[in-house]
Order: sequence, then structure tokens, then C-alpha cells
Amino acid sequence: MNDHDAMQFGIMSVSDITQDPTTGVTPSERERIQAAVTMATHAEDAGLDVFAIGEHHNPPFFSSSPTTLLSFIAAQTERLIVSTSTTLITTNDPVRIAEDYAMLQHLSGGRMDLMMGRGNTGPVYPWFGQDIRQGLPLAIENYALLHELWTKDVVDWEGKFRTSLQGFTATPRPLDGVAPFVWHGSIRTPEIAEQAAYYGDGFFANNIFWPKEHYQRLIELYRQRWSHYGHGAPETAIVGLGGQAFIRTKSQDAVNEFRPYFDNAPVYGHGPSMEDFTEMTPLTVGSPQQVIDRYAAMRDTFGDYQRQLFLMDHAGLPLKTVLEQIDLLGSEVVPVLRKELAQNRVPDAPDAPTHAARVRAGYGDGPAREARPGANRGDNLTTGSPYQDAPVPAGAAFGLSAKEV
Repeated sequence: MNDHDAMQFGIMSVSDITQDPTTGVTPSERERIQAAVTMATHAEDAGLDVFAIGEHHNPPFFSSSPTTLLSFIAAQTERLIVSTSTTLITTNDPVRIAEDYAMLQHLSGGRMDLMMGRGNTGPVYPWFGQDIRQGLPLAIENYALLHELWTKDVVDWEGKFRTSLQGFTATPRPLDGVAPFVWHGSIRTPEIAEQAAYYGDGFFANNIFWPKEHYQRLIELYRQRWSHYGHGAPETAIVGLGGQAFIRTKSQDAVNEFRPYFDNAPVYGHGPSMEDFTEMTPLTVGSPQQVIDRYAAMRDTFGDYQRQLFLMDHAGLPLKTVLEQIDLLGSEVVPVLRKELAQNRVPDAPDAPTHAARVRAGYGDGPAREARPGANRGDNLTTGSPYQDAPVPAGAAFGLSAKEV
């Protein structure tokens, strides 16, 4: 994609491993992991811009290590932005997030960003030593620390939920001195919209399971608070939306083929009918033109926005079908949506965020910053220069004095 494009289009996966109701076959973990890589490379070939993967630590999901998977994908693609949907800000240590995603940023050449969220799996909190009753305070405090770790070379930190830091430097430093772009994802929590606005970050509304009016309220709050915090007019805020579609050339073919998957899907099967669900939510099952009409109308509801992701590989759909869906999205739907959503955009509406654009914004035509040991940061052991002349005594890394060694 051109890094000046106003909109980014892509696919997202929640990484579920679900039985195909039409064949009774359940793919193995290996098959689904490899399928994710195939989908991502196929998305680039189809002209899409983004591949995003969720984070889960329980069956039937496979994506427990998003950065590992996304690094592998980045190595096999040239233009694709790799992202998350979501990264668990509540149960991952902020230092670990800072280091893992900065490494991904370097390895991908800046073709990455990430979405922060609390997830939807309650038991994940005790698995990582946290209390779900503290979910929101954890999200707020942990991101405050992560933001400092990426924007300050040397961090002193004291908070409620983790040990304090003195003179700490997260490594590697962000590529070109520019932190990865962060989306804050939420389906129900105004405090997260407030958090995104406070930091001048993006806000991603999942926009899958609930009526549009619900997400409309959150996005409107985010835009108002973005302006309140001095980042610009409400229309300059950076918004992303989720979505779902199942596409066939003929609408009735799409309905007939997708119905058994919808009816048996753990996430929404055995509930409302597919017809009711598609009426109440953005799920669109039909022809390319029906998908175009539905998603071109999103701007009427939410204003100009910057990223549209589609969920396409869930509910046990076989890989062959998913790849066909990506082809239809890339050839029949997205090119038209790009043109329609580029027309009559509000003049102040920003382009979709890219690393290259953020580097230009920070440095203009000047050289970007390149972090080097000893040049611009401290040492986590001695608070001096990492490569200072004085040798570090053996055992110092374990907290032992010279006499004890």
C-alpha cells in the first residue's frame, strides 16, 4: 500500500480452532497456525493492507504468542502491516510488551502496530497472577508504564501493580525513535476511549456483535475527548472498525453456504437467526455489492475513519474457503470501498497511521534517531553507560557485592 492512503483494509483473526460443521473435521493446532500464515501472505497478494491476530491463552484458541507469529509473517511479506486484535494490556507485563513489540517493529521494518485490550476471557487474570476485579485499573496503569518505556530512554516508575523501576531502559529502543502506533480496543468501556484520547492514540471499535449505536456512542466520546486533550478537532481522531462478511458472487449462494457455520459457531450459534443477526450487527452475508453498500455506509454512522478489518476465518470455515473470501474482498470489495470512502472526506481527516508517516512527522527531512548503547540511555545494572570503561564485577548481575563474589 501507499503510506499516504487514507484508509487501511485488512483481515483479523481471533485464532479459534473450530470444527467444520459440514464435514465434522476439526483442524489441528499446527494446521490452524500454518493457515494463519497462509492467510496473511494471501492477504498481501490480494492487495489488502493489514493482518491482525488476537491473543488467547486457552483452548480452543492458538494465538498465545502474537509477536512470534507476526514476526514470521513479516519475514514473508513486503508491504503488509502486521498487528494484533488484541494484546492483553492487563495480564502481560508492560516491560515484556515494550521489548517484544519493539523487537517486532525492528524486524518488520516498522510494518506493525498493535491494539491494546483487556480481552474477553476472565480466567486469564489468575493464570498470570492478576485479579480480574482490578481489570480496568490494570489497563490504565500498565499502559501508562508502557508509554513511558517507549517514549523515555530511562524510566523511574512506581505504581500499584508491579515492582518499581529505577533507571530502567527497555531494549531494543523503538525503531527510529518512534514508538509503535497503538490502538485501544473496546466494545463497552468508556474509560478505554478516554485513555486512547488522552494519549492521542487510535481507538478501535470491534463493531461485530452489537448494534452500531453502541459503538457510535464510544467513538463519539473518543472524538470529543481527543479534542478536549488538545490533539485537534474531533474529526482528526484516528478510528478503526471491525467487521464480518461472507461473500459469494450470488447472494443466495453466500447465505446457503454460510448458514451451517453460523448456526453452529460457538460465538453466536444457537442464538438469533442469521437473518436477525445480520440485521442487528455489521455481519453481511451476500454479494460483493451488498458488502460494499453496508461498509460504505459506515462513514455515515461513525465519520471518516482510518482502518477497516474483517473477520473471515472463524466458525470452522476451511482454509480454501477463507482464501476465496480474501480474494473476493481484495478484488471485488476493497477497491470500490477505497474509492467511495476517499471521496468527500473531511479535509482534516488524517490518513491511516504508518511508521514512515510518523517518522516524517517527527523528523521532517532530517535523519531519524538510531539508538546506540551508551549514547543516549542508561544501564539497567549500574545506571551508568552500558559500555563504560569500568568493568562490571562478576556476579553483579545477581546482586552480589565484590566481597561476596
